[in-house]
Amino acid sequence: MSIHAGHAVTELPGGEAAKSQPAHLLIVDDLDVNRDLLSRRVRRFGHTVGFAATGVEALAQLRAHSYDLVLLDINMPEMDGYEALRQMKADHKLAHIPVVMVTAIDEIDSVVRCLELGADDYLTKPFNPVVLRARVESSLSKKRLADQRHKLLKALAREMEIGQKIQQGFLPHTLPQPSGWQVAATCVAAKQVSGDFYDAYLLPNGKLVVTVADVCDKGVGAALYMALFRSLLRAIAPQGATRETAKDTLARTISFTNDYIANVHGSDNMFATVFSAIIDPSTGQMDYVNAGHDAPVIKPSTGGEPRRLSPTGPALGMMADVQHGIEQTQLNKGDLLFAFS
Repeated sequence: MSIHAGHAVTELPGGEAAKSQPAHLLIVDDLDVNRDLLSRRVRRFGHTVGFAATGVEALAQLRAHSYDLVLLDINMPEMDGYEALRQMKADHKLAHIPVVMVTAIDEIDSVVRCLELGADDYLTKPFNPVVLRARVESSLSKKRLADQRHKLLKALAREMEIGQKIQQGFLPHTLPQPSGWQVAATCVAAKQVSGDFYDAYLLPNGKLVVTVADVCDKGVGAALYMALFRSLLRAIAPQGATRETAKDTLARTISFTNDYIANVHGSDNMFATVFSAIIDPSTGQMDYVNAGHDAPVIKPSTGGEPRRLSPTGPALGMMADVQHGIEQTQLNKGDLLFAFS
């Protein structure tokens, strides 16, 4: 027997970054006088600086030290600003650093080319102190916002990773293998977490319970309800199973789960399609309920036409006091039951 189960935009905290927050800038220019003039201005703004005279030196500095902004001249020997900028933006470790191009006032066409290569802004010579400060602080503000966003996304990714591990813990680590039977299952989430799940376990009376289900929607909300549905189904089924028929066990489990979700969490409009069956390993008799789920397939060992186990009622959690039909079929030696989502 085989079971196969497949399958933000957040407002950043804080307001405008303080312009007095110190940063570390790299000034790249082949002329000493330009580097000296820019560095004196930038230090007055409260920032620290590093220097490079060519594009090659600039790339080496950026790979060796941490910088928040680059003031990059276009015309330099050995490697000009165009190539230095291109290599920066091609390097995933450097691409996030903002670049302000430094150019003569008659090089606007060059500025356009730099912006197309990924530069964030430009500064014309001779330097206007007010414009210089505006360009620097604007670029740094964007960098701080991007850093905050990156930090938040990294934290969210970590939370999702933890959630994924927790959700995987709800799936059985090992599957029961009654004598003469083979049980296999897998689950591949469409996202990091999902609402699909499977389960297989033995009741106290030795009968095998198999379940495949799919909670509506995707992502975190579906994953939380997946845990709830799975816990309810597994917790309720064994109670009283030794003194009742498989049909009664299924009816009781499905009814309780459906009514609990509909009555307690009805306002969330969450539901799950569920196929659940109780199999007697000694006889192959299978009682099952299909609550709005994709119809599983039974492939006979004799090579006959496959049989579909059509829904016997609606999805769980949509409405309280809904009756789900319980059907019965026979699994013979060599038959394959394939349930999926």
